[in-house]
Amino acid sequence: MTTNTVTSVSTTTAAAIAAAGTARTRMDFGKAAPKAFRALIGFDAAAREGLDPALVELIQIRASHLNHCAYCLHMHTSDARRAGESEDRLHMVAVWREARHFFTPTEQAALALTEAVTRVADAGVPDEVYAQAAAHFEETELAQVLALILAINTWNRVALATGKVAGTDERRR
Repeated sequence: MTTNTVTSVSTTTAAAIAAAGTARTRMDFGKAAPKAFRALIGFDAAAREGLDPALVELIQIRASHLNHCAYCLHMHTSDARRAGESEDRLHMVAVWREARHFFTPTEQAALALTEAVTRVADAGVPDEVYAQAAAHFEETELAQVLALILAINTWNRVALATGKVAGTDERRR
């Protein structure tokens, strides 16, 4: 890629994000259902408690990939970068099975569980996937991982149903 192409891509990306800032969502879920929104925030915070922040972001990124949630994917990859996550690992999350060497066995178990729970309607949560996760996490921590997977799947559905626009992170306003 030439310097002009890189500059053009950067300019295009900045313009797209600026344009997204003027786009409107269908509904402000937090204002329309404040009790439910606060409960979800509380559940999300409780789910994260005691988990490695890098693992939290990997789980949220993978579920957002699977759910095609651009809003959450943009938010969580940005959060991961700010927390020091490498670009290499961020690029490999979607294909982690083919790039296992980028992830620890514990992260691989969490990613597999994330996929199974996110796609639960396809095949349930296979015993092998659950057993692998249980081998890497103590029961309390495994429950936290499961809660986090449930939380991000709920957030993905809220963002998709209300038409959240990628690049507009309302937490930063």
